[in-house]
Amino acid sequence: MIPARDSGFTLLETLVATVLTMVVTGAVLSLANPGTTIAHAQPEASDMHQRARVAADTLRRDFLDAGAGLDTGSRAGSLVQFMPPVMPRRLGRSGADLPGVVRADAITLTRAVGGFAQARSATVIAGASPSLVVTNGPPCPPADALCGFTEGADVLVFDDRGHFDMFRIAGVLPGTADLRRHAAGAGHDYEPGAYVAAAETRIYYFDAASRQLRVSDGYLSDAPVIDNVVGLTFTYFGDPEPPIAPQPAAGTANCLYDAAGRPSSGLPRLSTAGASLAPLPLAMLNDGPWCGEYSHQFDADLLRIRQVRMSLRVQSGNPQFRAAGALFAVPGTARRSDQLLPDYVVTLDVTPRNLVPRGAPWP
Repeated sequence: MIPARDSGFTLLETLVATVLTMVVTGAVLSLANPGTTIAHAQPEASDMHQRARVAADTLRRDFLDAGAGLDTGSRAGSLVQFMPPVMPRRLGRSGADLPGVVRADAITLTRAVGGFAQARSATVIAGASPSLVVTNGPPCPPADALCGFTEGADVLVFDDRGHFDMFRIAGVLPGTADLRRHAAGAGHDYEPGAYVAAAETRIYYFDAASRQLRVSDGYLSDAPVIDNVVGLTFTYFGDPEPPIAPQPAAGTANCLYDAAGRPSSGLPRLSTAGASLAPLPLAMLNDGPWCGEYSHQFDADLLRIRQVRMSLRVQSGNPQFRAAGALFAVPGTARRSDQLLPDYVVTLDVTPRNLVPRGAPWP
């Protein structure tokens, strides 16, 4: 007979011990698994927030600069005295929207670059590839016949009747520069005395096919800003009073004034519902009256814009963190609630001071 102290476990004791071990191990693993899921999801959530922050900061900077105009002279101040620095569509050489098109997911921002590269044209600027000759007066350096305009720079040409065009300086010769029009097709022909200023255009738009926020200079450059974008909306607010500029010289007319200098647009005062600015729905921004010509024709209500609201929606690039439902623009493959990373939405309101005409009160 085997002594009791040398006897092993019975089959029942072994089974009980095995079950207890499995229960404890399962409990430990159930605690560890959420931690593993969180460890995988946290970098993805941080990436979503970082992409949204980069896009918001980039757009905010260009929104604040939009409308910067001439630095000196009697017409110094915002470009909104001459043209709409903010347009709800794409301009430029490639992918441009037709005149009259307005979009919630695209915006064109224009600003003059501060400095002495600002002048008046001395000769006619006409055609797709005209020459630029400027009058050499302040703020141009006396010894610089081209007033600081250099090869490769972009220039904005505009007048007091609502016409404007962007050009690239393709080459420089003594006293003259060769221009290439950004937009394809015909453009306005500018008489001597038109304003010329070094300028920049930023065109932001949502590329639904590639799910990207992209930016273009309106000529040759077009690049992504961030990936995994699933929504972009621009909303506009503006001056309730009808625009009073651009006002052409006596004896000429434009979309706001007749040849006698009398207001002729017929634009009404807008309701603000107690706020300082009035909502400008897209339908109001393509119903006329129309200013400008050709590809740069625009609705006169665009001259009212004073504030832009951007709403950007980004998603996780990994479908394992997305599911079906209202929280996800593009469904993924997630099967558990602790694996979900809902789309992230950032909303930004910007009211650039450059969109206020010279002498007008701040909203």
